Amino acid sequence: MYPPIEPFLQGNLKVSDKHNLYYEISGNKEGTPVVFLHGGPGGGTDPTDRGFFNPEKYKIILFDQRGSGKSTPTASLEENTTWDLVKDIEKLRTQLGIEKWHVFGGSWGSTLSLAYAQAHPDRVKSLVLRGIFILRRSELKFFYQEGASHLFPEAWEEYLAPIPESERHDMILAYHSQLNSIHEATRNRAAKAWSKWEMATSKLYVDPENIERASDDKFSNAFARIENHYFINDGFMREGQLLEKQEIDKIRHIPTIVVQGRYDVVCPTTTAYALKKVFPELTLQIVPDAGHSSREPGISKLLVEATDKFADL
Repeated sequence: MYPPIEPFLQGNLKVSDKHNLYYEISGNKEGTPVVFLHGGPGGGTDPTDRGFFNPEKYKIILFDQRGSGKSTPTASLEENTTWDLVKDIEKLRTQLGIEKWHVFGGSWGSTLSLAYAQAHPDRVKSLVLRGIFILRRSELKFFYQEGASHLFPEAWEEYLAPIPESERHDMILAYHSQLNSIHEATRNRAAKAWSKWEMATSKLYVDPENIERASDDKFSNAFARIENHYFINDGFMREGQLLEKQEIDKIRHIPTIVVQGRYDVVCPTTTAYALKKVFPELTLQIVPDAGHSSREPGISKLLVEATDKFADL
């Protein structure tokens, strides 16, 4: 990844009566624009996200989606859907006077990148995606109900802990109740357990620093509440909508590279493979010794190579 840089512009964009989005721009003021779409939903951006792009060639735009990171109000579920976020991306593009830009996203960011590209294909120069997530019920069931639990039984036990046994047949629904409890202590406990489960499973080698993020109340509340809100509502999409032929046909012309960790248990490789089958024009690169995180060495290397390749488009 490229060395750390600081933004030359930071701002807030009012996208509704309720929501204000934090955004920043770094790199080359005259460079080719790229928008970074973070994961979760609810994960927010991190300063190191700037490092996926050559700062001499790219005008690097990061923003925190509704309720995430530095955007306000934090952890808000009101007026917070996939299609609200797609509209926000367009509003930001217009605000910044950009005609077309490159789109980069991993995990939930890949979901949002595909949804945005399919809604506004004429505004997208390229797609660089990682850890493909289509938000089908089978994907949610694998990670939050039964599947990944077989690989990380000790972490799974901690994820189960806040939920009474009688409610464990539907963990997303059970967590929904606790994450929206009127009792702050209940919300915080559930948010930390939900967030820790993902942090504990996102790398091939478990990263204690990653797990520590889940202990922060502000981060875990936004991350857990917003994720759960989207998942219980099926992403506000039809089942498998982003894979439908009429949707893929809209983006076949867009140069697309997908980087996928072979041992990604959060967003398993089967989803990236399903996307490749309906969208054979894309380039799928599977990293043999990586999990889910964009910070896995093999994944970050290929992501930077992909953005380097598209820098002069």
